[in-house]
Amino acid sequence: MENKDLNLNNERDNLFHFIWQNKKPLLIFAGAAFVVSVIISFLITPLYLSSAIVFPAASGNVSFSEQRNVKAAAMDFGEEEQAEQLVQILQSARIKERIVKKYNLFEHYNIDPKESNRNYKLTQEYNDHISFTRTRYGSIQIDVLDKDPKQAAKIANDIVDLIDIVKNEMINERTKPAFEINKRKLIQLKNEMDSISNVMTDLSSKGVAPLKMRSNLIPALVDSKNPEEKAEIQRKIDVNIKYGPIYDALEIRIEEMIVKMEEFRVSYEQAESDANSNFTHKFIVEKAEVADRKEKPKRMIIVLVSVVSGFIFGVFFLLIKQRIQELKLSA
Repeated sequence: MENKDLNLNNERDNLFHFIWQNKKPLLIFAGAAFVVSVIISFLITPLYLSSAIVFPAASGNVSFSEQRNVKAAAMDFGEEEQAEQLVQILQSARIKERIVKKYNLFEHYNIDPKESNRNYKLTQEYNDHISFTRTRYGSIQIDVLDKDPKQAAKIANDIVDLIDIVKNEMINERTKPAFEINKRKLIQLKNEMDSISNVMTDLSSKGVAPLKMRSNLIPALVDSKNPEEKAEIQRKIDVNIKYGPIYDALEIRIEEMIVKMEEFRVSYEQAESDANSNFTHKFIVEKAEVADRKEKPKRMIIVLVSVVSGFIFGVFFLLIKQRIQELKLSA
């Protein structure tokens, strides 16, 4: 153990001695790294950061059901599932394409639209400058880096606004067909009811009466003294005997359809609301503001890392050079 400690101390002392002996070339390496890093850091285009924070909403629809889930109320904040869905929407091509088109990002990122790999380059630049992160509180942070601080804030706020537009589009793609199906079914029920009503009206014009009124025809015939009136009542009795069962069946059928129509109307109104309403699917916690200082590059860090790297590189370079010389002398 003591021998190991002694060897370590000797190696450390030898390294320090080597560094001290070669302090001038090492200072030259570090100084060169300092100068180069300063020049490069000032050549790098400064980027400004704007951030917006949003919370997903638990639900974005109006329920017509009496058994409404309280947790799905539009005023509730979303949970982990809604946050994951929101991140997926933010990362979707629907939002990306709108931002690229509005701000002409091909030109803004100096990408030639005629290049064969233009979309790959655009995606790389887009992902380097625009990011979406879930915070530990369940919210989503939208970060935008840009050389123009005003544009960075505009892009971030536009992305926030696009959340509702894109999600409503996705919802409508499913709810519109469902509403059209419900609409056709409602029209079909109305047409069927109208058809039955027309038949019942025709029967009524022939003298067919509802079942409750029909029972009064026999006493009326007995009490009638006028031959003409008696003949008319007898005619009605004959008509009701012939068409009464049909009228009764149609009356039962239309009553069933009225109940069915009322039950179906709730489903229709829900489908109509889902298809034609634009809801808000997020809570805006913080809108993006124009940054008053750059986010990147961190010149001090670049210079410090470069100087340390240059010094370490110099040490290794001189050690390798010395070892090569020793091998040549011993050969």
